[in-house]
Amino acid sequence: VQLQASGGGLVQTGGSLRLSCAASGLTFSNYGMGWFRQTPGKERLFVATISRSASSTYYADSVQGRFTISRDNAKNTVYLQMNSLKPEDTAVYYCGATYLQYGIYEAQYQYWGQGTQVTVSS
Repeated sequence: VQLQASGGGLVQTGGSLRLSCAASGLTFSNYGMGWFRQTPGKERLFVATISRSASSTYYADSVQGRFTISRDNAKNTVYLQMNSLKPEDTAVYYCGATYLQYGIYEAQYQYWGQGTQVTVSS
């Protein structure tokens, strides 16, 4: 199983980025998907999750209304559209795959991507 995250970069406050996570080696539509983020010395924190069929999505309060998670099961890819970015959104973003419909806890995920750095300048 491989999850390849991409799309990170440097953006100014108020800007937007779209992260992608391409999955291989698994039946993508059988997995809930999620995005987490981590800053140095801190634990990995939940950002957003989407169910297998994309019928349900959940967000951390800190990103609700600014971020949108979506998936394309035909392309084996999950996305995270990030708008109105703030300096506190700066982190390494990780995508994960869970056997569950969706997951809001790190321990619920079986597979992780390598992470992509997002830096928001003030």
